This record gives sequence, structure tokens and C-alpha cells, in this order.
Amino acid sequence: MEKNLQSKEAREKFRKLVNDIKVCMFITNHPESDHTRPMFTVEVDDDDSLWFFSDIRSLKVEEIEDDKRVHLVYAHPGKESFLDVWGTATIHTDKKKIKDMWSPMMKAWFQDGVDDPNICLLKVKPQNLYYWDAEHGKMVSILKMVVAAVTGKNVGEDAEGKLSV
Repeated sequence: MEKNLQSKEAREKFRKLVNDIKVCMFITNHPESDHTRPMFTVEVDDDDSLWFFSDIRSLKVEEIEDDKRVHLVYAHPGKESFLDVWGTATIHTDKKKIKDMWSPMMKAWFQDGVDDPNICLLKVKPQNLYYWDAEHGKMVSILKMVVAAVTGKNVGEDAEGKLSV
């Protein structure tokens, strides 16, 4: 069932999906083909921007410098929750912001911690959002499909739609 959400309800759904899933496929544009890689979402800030740590020397940073448009795909198949985000990315090297967002988990990628000379943040400001959410989880969705197949009757639909944050 299509259920487009606006304002507060859309922001809550967006934040819940990002915080539940955390890892997205981060897609940048390249003239020959798009490049995709998994990225961990560090934070959703007050203006609904998404933040990621990156190495300033990476291909994704180079591609963002050429084309700021990015596409993020979040998927939590265990819960059957999905989020599609199109937005604009910017690169940030502010050490205070890096320190504010730092977590010990990032040490796996940046051994020198916040003092790593190649660390940067990527900020993605969402512009278009679309979600799919089987609100009752995978097992209930499978059960609904079985009941619908046996009875020929629709036993409820999952939610999907645009989010306007």
C-alpha cells in the first residue's frame, strides 16, 4: 500500500530506517559506470543530513568532487525494510566535526584516529527519499503470502512511499 509521508512522520520514518539499518550501498557517479560500495552511517543530523567517514584519497571523494549527486540504498532484509536516498554530497575536513563524530569503531579504518591526515567526512543532504517497510517482519510477510495464495484474498499490504523531510 502506498503511503507517502510528510513532515514529522516522514522524518521519524527516515531516521528509524537509517538508524535500524546503518549500512548503505553508497553510489557515486562516474562517466563510464557508477561505483558502489558499502558505507556505515555515522549520524543523521538535525537537518536530516547523513554523515560518513572516508579517506580523502578515495575514489568516491574524487567522484564527489566531479559530481556531487549520490544515491544511497539501505536494506535490512531480516526486517524487510528498505530505503532509497538520492542526494547531494559534500566533503568536510573540519577536525572539530571529525572529533565530534568519532567513535572507537572507526579505528578499524583509521589507525591514527582523529589525527589521521587522510580522514574526512562526507555529508549527504537527501533530496528524494522512497521507502518500503514490511512493518511486521519477514516471517509475518511470508505467512501473509501463504495465506493469500491459499485463500486468494489479500491479507494486508506493507507500507511504501515517498518521504518528504
